[in-house]
Amino acid sequence: MSVRSALYVGTVVHRRLRPRPHAFRYRAFWLLIDLDELPDLSSRLRLFSHNHGNLFSLRDTDHGDGSTTPLRRQLDRTLSAAGIELTGGTIQLLCMPRTLGYGFNPISVYFCRRADGAPAALVYQVHNTFGERHSYVIPVDTAERVQHQTCRKTFYVSPFMDMDMTYEFRVAGPADRVAIEISGGDAGGPIIDTCLAGARRDLTDGALLRVFLAMPAITLKVIAAIHWEALRLWLKGLRPRIRPAPPNRLLTVARASSMDQD
Repeated sequence: MSVRSALYVGTVVHRRLRPRPHAFRYRAFWLLIDLDELPDLSSRLRLFSHNHGNLFSLRDTDHGDGSTTPLRRQLDRTLSAAGIELTGGTIQLLCMPRTLGYGFNPISVYFCRRADGAPAALVYQVHNTFGERHSYVIPVDTAERVQHQTCRKTFYVSPFMDMDMTYEFRVAGPADRVAIEISGGDAGGPIIDTCLAGARRDLTDGALLRVFLAMPAITLKVIAAIHWEALRLWLKGLRPRIRPAPPNRLLTVARASSMDQD
């Protein structure tokens, strides 16, 4: 049986261009989980579980709207509300799993395809360190190898970033490699550029054990790195912005090839 789920191992690179230059690079890994394969993965793999504790795990409450509703059902509803029907197509989630019971994803991405395999939408779910989450739903209107999408920022993430920004997404894969580049800027030009990229590996217990030994407690490392980089920015003279109330809705629906949004 062909398995669409996989493991990706690579790096995260982040550059801030202004008002103070700042950059960092970390090794990381992600799971690409086909939501329809979750029951089989949980029973086949000894080191991965769905909604149960394990060395690695995925909990529905960590994603989507935070409820216990199965993620596939949630995403179908979300896409339908945005006028996107997959008609039996696939949804793959690229994210960091819970590791040793702890999980945090600054961003996770859903690759949504129609039954014929054509890309239908990308959903970018962002989490901040204040326990809030928000999703940007953007239809795909081309079959290009690299998808280019834009969306206005509506959700507070970094305390050192203003809200009046626009995101640009460039996404390649997932295939032998996956790469997601996110740039942010305002009327004055580019401010940040972040890229996560990784090479595909089969999702097996052996691969999971090797990646754990190479990068143990990856999600704890992520949250620690976020606070360490925030301290470095503060020492460079940047000061936090006032955090606005989160959006009334948990998702922003943008139009394909446009910055217009609902």
